Amino acid sequence: MLLFLSSPFLQAGSNMAAENVTSIQEFILVGLTSHRKTQILLFGVVLLIYVATVFGNLMIILLVQVDSHLHIPMYFFLTNLATLEICYVTSTLPQALAHLLNGNGAISVTCCMLQMDVALTLGSTECLLLSAMAYDRYLAICHPLLYATAMDKGRQLQLASACWTIAFLLSLITVYFTFRHPFCGPNRISHFICELPVVLKLACADTCVTEALVSGLAVFVALVPLSVILLSYILIFNSVLHMRSNARRHKAFSTCSSHLLVVVLFYGCVIAMYVVPRSGPVPDRDKHVAVFYFLVTPLLNPIIYSFRNKDVHTALTKVLKRRPFGVRVVEPCLHPIL
Repeated sequence: MLLFLSSPFLQAGSNMAAENVTSIQEFILVGLTSHRKTQILLFGVVLLIYVATVFGNLMIILLVQVDSHLHIPMYFFLTNLATLEICYVTSTLPQALAHLLNGNGAISVTCCMLQMDVALTLGSTECLLLSAMAYDRYLAICHPLLYATAMDKGRQLQLASACWTIAFLLSLITVYFTFRHPFCGPNRISHFICELPVVLKLACADTCVTEALVSGLAVFVALVPLSVILLSYILIFNSVLHMRSNARRHKAFSTCSSHLLVVVLFYGCVIAMYVVPRSGPVPDRDKHVAVFYFLVTPLLNPIIYSFRNKDVHTALTKVLKRRPFGVRVVEPCLHPIL
């Protein structure tokens, strides 16, 4: 994905900036705090969260790859989600860590555009991917006899590809219209990343049309998939309540509850940030919401899916019991000495 964004998009962004007489060359990210000791403390905390997030999601990817019992549609989408979370935190947290360590939040306009586009692409992909996972659970529980054919490998790839492609195109449109506006100062962003709503406030022109476009796309990306998720789970719960087997009912509830918990955490933050209108200026509101879905949610996702999933527990146990590097242990000779 970064290859798609590298040359044409950055050149177009530079041309847009020149055409609109954007006088500033860089933005200054204020960050979470300006207190130096607090910055050092936050550096350690954020670094720990980043490493744990990458490790946790990477563990899920590896477990799905090495255990053939996890080669089913649900874990294919979970692998996509784990890959997305790694990219999500890597597109934002390393730069935030550098700013905390150096105490300097300067970022060029071009890097700001790139960061915004990557973050929007990944966030939009997660919205769509969660709806695809809900649809997968609906087919598995409500139509088990048709599940194998309705969710074959080709259909899985189609759904995942559609999520990534639609998100990429929508975010590209959003960033293009955002940076069509001139930015002539001030250049201080009250945030630790280049978040679209915060950057758009610094534009030196009327942004009503762009704000309406952003709101419309946010409603489409957030509320349409959320409607699919809610409808899927209404049908799932109706089907589960009619199951005669308590074991099947418990397994269905356990699987769905993990996914629903992730949905609530992620969508709650996205709706609060992009969909709910702001009644008035609230200092650092956007920053606090962003902390949750840039740091907390990606960390919690692998924890939720691993701690509440027996299949993942079983796969992890089997991996840990394997002898490292294929070392063969030779049993000692126990024959008596003649």
